[in-house]
Amino acid sequence: MIRITVDSSKGLRLVVEGHLSGQAVDQLRRSCADLTAGTALDLSGVVFADRIAAAALTELSGAGFVLEGCSGFIDELLREARGRRPRSVASGEAALIAGLRAGDHSAYEQMVRRYGGRMLAAARRILHNESDARDAVQDAFLSAFRSLGNFAGEAALGTWLHRIAINAALMQVRSRRRRLEQPLEQLLPHFDEHGNWADDVSAAAVLDDPREARERWATVRKCLDRLPQRYRVVLLLRDIEDLDTAQTARMLNITPTAVKVRLHRARQALKTLVEREMGASYRADACTGAEGAPVSSAMA
Repeated sequence: MIRITVDSSKGLRLVVEGHLSGQAVDQLRRSCADLTAGTALDLSGVVFADRIAAAALTELSGAGFVLEGCSGFIDELLREARGRRPRSVASGEAALIAGLRAGDHSAYEQMVRRYGGRMLAAARRILHNESDARDAVQDAFLSAFRSLGNFAGEAALGTWLHRIAINAALMQVRSRRRRLEQPLEQLLPHFDEHGNWADDVSAAAVLDDPREARERWATVRKCLDRLPQRYRVVLLLRDIEDLDTAQTARMLNITPTAVKVRLHRARQALKTLVEREMGASYRADACTGAEGAPVSSAMA
């Protein structure tokens, strides 16, 4: 993930390469601990950094380290970190954070009880396997414990943990073998030479009673599982986990433009799948209308 080397050819400098996030930020801090102000940090080889990394780099810059070779992406993160004001923390959360940093076991238990349920629900939505979801949450808590020193309070503790849980689930997704998926191109809208809808969608009546509503959402979930992984995950992060475009891009290490394209295509494909399952008379309130509305949070 990260490679840090010392270059003394032009004065003392640290050359940082790879992904600067999570434990890599701790590694960078340790590497800088015994160095003096004025040491250069060559970041030209950094291909990805998150907000925690940006906060750490901002602190190092303030301590006298010279940041060199920053890409446009890292420059933008640094500008955002420097301009961001600390969030006001509720007294209960502040006490919990203080207990966690002090190594208070009761604080750890309180954190798990307070936030574990939401983290597990997010992992389940991504992984669709109880055992894998629990493993992801366990990994997330371990990662959070190691990174508490980097938690600057810019977001609520629960939000910070939620993002770590999502990232842990995504790491499991990346390590899995690819499952059977329906090619997305078969699910996008098709039109004939006259510009009319060319897909053959069978008709079926859908009633608006509670039982039919439950069946409807079960169908949406089933159809969501059939989307190719890279489109399904974008849809989950944007429409279910409520991350914005920039946050989703950082989570997946893709550009914001790629997020927007995948999200649009995923919504179209999900609408097609649901309509094929439930019939033309159902226009998929929970999927997407003509303007590309998000998947309803009722799926959560």
